[in-house]
Amino acid sequence: MATRDLHYASKKLAASTSSLASRLLLSILCLVSLFLCFSLFRDFTESPSLTYSVVSEKSNSNCNYSDGRWIYDPTVSSPPRYDHTCKEIFKGWNCIASNKSNAIDILKWRWKPYGCDLPPFDPLRFLENFRDTNIGFVGDSLNRNMFVSLFCALKQASTEVKKWRPVGADRGFTFLKYNVTIAYHRTNLLARYGRWSASSNGGKLESLGYKEGYRIDVDLPEGTWAEAPSFHDIIIFNTGHWWWAPSKFDPVKSPMLFFEKGLPVTPPIAPDAGLDMVLEHMVSYVEKNARPSTILFFRTQSPRHFENGDWNQGGSCPHLQPLVPQELEQLFSLKNNGTNVETRLVNQHLHKALKGSSFHILDITHMSEFRADAHPSTAGGKRHDDCMHWDLMCLKRSSPAASGHLWRSSVEPVILKSADLKSFSKIFHRCGGVESRDTSVYGFKQIIP
Repeated sequence: MATRDLHYASKKLAASTSSLASRLLLSILCLVSLFLCFSLFRDFTESPSLTYSVVSEKSNSNCNYSDGRWIYDPTVSSPPRYDHTCKEIFKGWNCIASNKSNAIDILKWRWKPYGCDLPPFDPLRFLENFRDTNIGFVGDSLNRNMFVSLFCALKQASTEVKKWRPVGADRGFTFLKYNVTIAYHRTNLLARYGRWSASSNGGKLESLGYKEGYRIDVDLPEGTWAEAPSFHDIIIFNTGHWWWAPSKFDPVKSPMLFFEKGLPVTPPIAPDAGLDMVLEHMVSYVEKNARPSTILFFRTQSPRHFENGDWNQGGSCPHLQPLVPQELEQLFSLKNNGTNVETRLVNQHLHKALKGSSFHILDITHMSEFRADAHPSTAGGKRHDDCMHWDLMCLKRSSPAASGHLWRSSVEPVILKSADLKSFSKIFHRCGGVESRDTSVYGFKQIIP
């Protein structure tokens, strides 16, 4: 297993091992919470719950925070994690402003691990713990979903914010009093890509009859994030949704054409093979260009919930409560070729590419698969249902499972007792040397280096 140096090398990274582990663990589990909060299961009879995973731990120091249930709490009436006027929230991601029919009910659900309790998130404490730290989100709009939620939660604690675009970021903010920077680097495929047209001088692709398409350079990072590894202290990557997007990359009219070292890959390969090549090169690029102290994470796929067709085929997500376990296979099963099969398919590619690397897997898929009710749906302001992005206001308001809840509460009891790598690994799936015995089950796995 690859081992990362958990001590910062610069003045901002001169904290003790305990302090570093505290800040690291807090940052990562907050990201998970942004998706854990998507599970809000309606109490029809006797507080039914959704459960998954097979590990149940008894104490906070050993608690498996992905093993639990969603419980309905009708007494929830605490203030929102951030108000609906936060300008970074798109109207389509704001269930309050868009008057989503189940908005209020969504607020009353919270996540309850089997082996421990979760105290409230404290954004001020987060900023204090992460002084002089840069946190980057690199990926598609689902990573922006997470970035926006974190920003709006932190802005409740500190309004002295500088808006800027560090090292090619699409959005970036520094909380000046604490010198905490969070930034979002937009990239759909991670690799550089653009329109391609046949040359009048001919070539390998032209000789095969190709006239137009998209050129994807599998070994070149997109410029929006190429410098991110040398700037950020913690980076969370994602990709996946654009790799199976026929409306963008039509296999006939505008196919994905892969290039390596400036030359076309021939014979042309399918998108899934191209994804493998991109992941291999990008993982290598990041590891070579990141500072030794940079902590690297790759987030698994955030599930879509389109039913009766894809987004451009009249697909919808009309659910007003989360799915029950048996409903998941109808949407996500690889064997049944479910409507949203890409979710688990992409994850198989991610696990394969990241094995043996210095990346940690931030595994949020299964816990989010239940959340069919938490998308903007028809309230997203689009001509079609949005069953991919998440309602930020509804998911991040008053429930104890709201916004940054797990940034602090899920891991603080652990890191206050122990800051060593083994405690870290009990919560996060470390890729190096780990065999995933069941790729259909997601959640944090206990890994002992």
